[in-house]
Amino acid sequence: MISFEQMASILDSLPDPAFVFSRSGKYIAVYGGRDSNYYHDGRVLVGLNIADVIKADKTVWFLEQIELALEYGVLLIKEYELSSRDVKGLPEEGPEQPIWFEGRIQALDFLVDGEAVVLWVASNISERHKMEIKLRELSDTDQLTGLFNRRKLEHDMMLQFETFERHAVPTSVIVFDLDNLKKVNDTLGHCAGDAALIAVSNMCRSQLRKTDIAYRLGGDEFVISLPHTELEHAVHFSDRLRECFNRELNRISTDGIAPTVSVGVASTVPADRSYEDTLKG
Repeated sequence: MISFEQMASILDSLPDPAFVFSRSGKYIAVYGGRDSNYYHDGRVLVGLNIADVIKADKTVWFLEQIELALEYGVLLIKEYELSSRDVKGLPEEGPEQPIWFEGRIQALDFLVDGEAVVLWVASNISERHKMEIKLRELSDTDQLTGLFNRRKLEHDMMLQFETFERHAVPTSVIVFDLDNLKKVNDTLGHCAGDAALIAVSNMCRSQLRKTDIAYRLGGDEFVISLPHTELEHAVHFSDRLRECFNRELNRISTDGIAPTVSVGVASTVPADRSYEDTLKG
């Protein structure tokens, strides 16, 4: 049989910190966190309240999670971030990158000083989080041009269409393709065709507003989504963009052979039943 002292020693040896919080957010006990690469000694927190350590908006979030764990009595798993700006007493100019944690919160079946309590185990998952973001970016990005791909377009357009249906927020799209790209590939080689695609992609990045997003559907087809943009403004922008495209493509032409750009513009209208209708328009 493991004694109370042995159990306390085991808990204190955990690599990740384990907190016992009361319903009101008091640090009842702190165990573990022995991995000095990630954690400081948390035992100095015992007796303090979360609000003494963490700034107001984050404190509210922590208390909400504690209440949920107590209300439902099941293991609650939450990912969250903490930065130097969230912790009281630290300089505002601390590291910009937040630390990401996975919190496992479980209600305990006893009271401390008359209050219900939870066990909160916090694991540093910052490296995993970075990898997940990187993988997500790769899955949403066209490898040649660095623009978003068809998968990302479908996701974004679906959200924009839902916003239009609910709030009548205008959304326009510019659809364009490179004419004569096959001729360029056949005559000058695929490197020349790739150069044309990259030139157009770079021009998109330089000309678009922060809210506009460019996508490569594949081959010579591209789409630019223009949220909060009426058709008239989208048409004016597309005319200017087409001139920029053709000027840049003529600049990189070889032996007088260069693709040109054909452009179409559409806006979501009440008759549309999906974002696909907008793209077809």
